[in-house]
Amino acid sequence: MFKARKTYWLAQIGGWALLSLLIFSASVFSSQKIELKMMLISTGCFFVFGITLTHLMRYFFIRMGWLNMRLTNLISRVLITSLVVAAIMAFLDSLISHFLLNINSKESIPFKLSFVEFLLECFATLIFFILWNGVYFTFHFFRRSKEQEVNNLQLTASHNEMELKNLRSQLNPHFLFNSLNSIRALIDIEPYRAQENITKLSNLLRKSLIIGSEQLVLLEEELLIVQDYLDLEKVRFEERLNVIFEIDKQVTSVLIPPFILQTLIENALKHGIGQLINGGTVWIRAKKTAQTTVLEVENTGNLHSGKKDSIGIGVSNTLRRLELQYRGKARFNLRQNTNTVIAIIEIREL
Repeated sequence: MFKARKTYWLAQIGGWALLSLLIFSASVFSSQKIELKMMLISTGCFFVFGITLTHLMRYFFIRMGWLNMRLTNLISRVLITSLVVAAIMAFLDSLISHFLLNINSKESIPFKLSFVEFLLECFATLIFFILWNGVYFTFHFFRRSKEQEVNNLQLTASHNEMELKNLRSQLNPHFLFNSLNSIRALIDIEPYRAQENITKLSNLLRKSLIIGSEQLVLLEEELLIVQDYLDLEKVRFEERLNVIFEIDKQVTSVLIPPFILQTLIENALKHGIGQLINGGTVWIRAKKTAQTTVLEVENTGNLHSGKKDSIGIGVSNTLRRLELQYRGKARFNLRQNTNTVIAIIEIREL
């Protein structure tokens, strides 16, 4: 608000000062012999009247609510107002001219207003006020459009944040149910291990609640969640699950969306390893190439193209989260290799 007010007054004073200077220069080089003192007084009055009348006109626009009108409804109102203000300006200029004539004259000259001269004066000043209104309303509409753009961006960001939170919250139930199913299998046969895994699940859920509320987390923190999750899943899969980590230590401090890697691993277990009688291997890789962080989850199995449930909510969730979070600066690819399926996330530095 302060910046806009400052800009307004700088434009007001600068614009009318420049116009007054042009009028003064024209008077100096005109054929009429006018005293310098009289020209200075006349120009000074023109400057003061111009600023005062346009400022009052602006105040009138604001009070009448015209700044919020459509352009089609505004044009006629602004033209009429400009004409009225131009008439006032012309009348004031005539009064000043008459006053200056009386100062130079030995006799008192009665005030007489020529209708033709008054119309010419009105027409000349009307051009100034129309130009002033054009500049003022253009600036106002431009500023309002920028404010609307900012508001729209804030609204979009707020909506995206809500959607991101909703997407993140969808991960916790799947994560919890799979872990509980793993522990349930141990209760009857190995109660001590079941107790250990309940403790591990408790710690895991506490960690997930902490990082789940964040926009971005360190890859190192995500890997701790992944390791605990896989420890719980190994209870269910036993010898059918083999996990190989290939993590470049240089990327452990990279920020990524929470659960983005864990989701791919959960998808690999559910749709890959879980569908194989003899199980298989999951490779978890993280590396950096140039300005891009690459996360890969590869698992033994086949990608059944054309089946929606072969992809699952995890992958569609991941796609949407990457779109919202990185706005085109991240890519996701899921493809079939010879005997494995590989999910790849590439995140370019923001």
